[in-house]
Amino acid sequence: MPRDVLVYATALTSRFRGLDVRDGVLLRGAVGWGEFSPFWDYDDRTSRPWLAAALEAADRGWPEPVRERVPVNVTVPAVDPERAHAIVLASGGCTTAKVKVAERGQTLREEEARLEAVRDALGPHGAIRVDANAGWDREEAVTALARLDRAAGGLEYAEQPCADVEDLAWVRRRQSVPVAADESIRRAEDPMAVRRAEAADVVVLKVQPLGGVRAGLDLAEAVGLPVVVSSALESSVGIAAGLALAGALPELPYACGLATVHLFARDVSAHPLLPVDGALPVPRPGEVAPRPGASLGADGETRARWEARLAAVGG
Repeated sequence: MPRDVLVYATALTSRFRGLDVRDGVLLRGAVGWGEFSPFWDYDDRTSRPWLAAALEAADRGWPEPVRERVPVNVTVPAVDPERAHAIVLASGGCTTAKVKVAERGQTLREEEARLEAVRDALGPHGAIRVDANAGWDREEAVTALARLDRAAGGLEYAEQPCADVEDLAWVRRRQSVPVAADESIRRAEDPMAVRRAEAADVVVLKVQPLGGVRAGLDLAEAVGLPVVVSSALESSVGIAAGLALAGALPELPYACGLATVHLFARDVSAHPLLPVDGALPVPRPGEVAPRPGASLGADGETRARWEARLAAVGG
């Protein structure tokens, strides 16, 4: 079990997933540091795999990688076109962008403008993918994807356009943009339902929700579809585990969604995992650690909440 427990909290540079602040727990074990940061709307049962992933990183480490670097996409929140353009230009050389869409309170025309700005910043050869976070019904998805595909000058894929596996399969058959499954994998009782229904062309895997790097490798092998490893909006300690999974996959045909530390106003590490030339290095176990002796931004109330949550989940 971990020897140390640290709690972090940081403002986000842009509102993301309805959040203005991200917080979580860092655990140190015999091998290194792991992150436990399930979102606050997740119950104890849903949060248990997140703890398993943290303990794997802290106490066991990860399988040997087959590559040293992982290409990554820049993540563009639901911001105005000018901000979207600037985020891409400041992305550390990323040539793929994932753009948030289906944002409550925004019009489709606003989202088209965001994609047009991203295309302008990337240039004609960059790849653009969108993430709807299950924000559309099936009819809305077909209509929106046709328009967003034109605005982007071609979409690489659309991540989780609808909530249900049956709706994903329906959308996939009725339009030309490839479909990626995220929530239908990581929050499903039966993640293999996506494969049986032929509901996706790509699967998005996140280490914490799946219970660790080894669990992610097992699921990737079982599903048998191309994999994109993505962040659960973690600090560099959590991103290190995502890079370990991406680094150990036999094949990695797409850029991964692991360049999200730029969304933190202040990372926990003195050496944040930020892309250079559009890629991140695959770290060794224990290589990424919190700043020694530094405050991680959490007040006493936040620390108490996380310590109680950790105890409730089983830490």
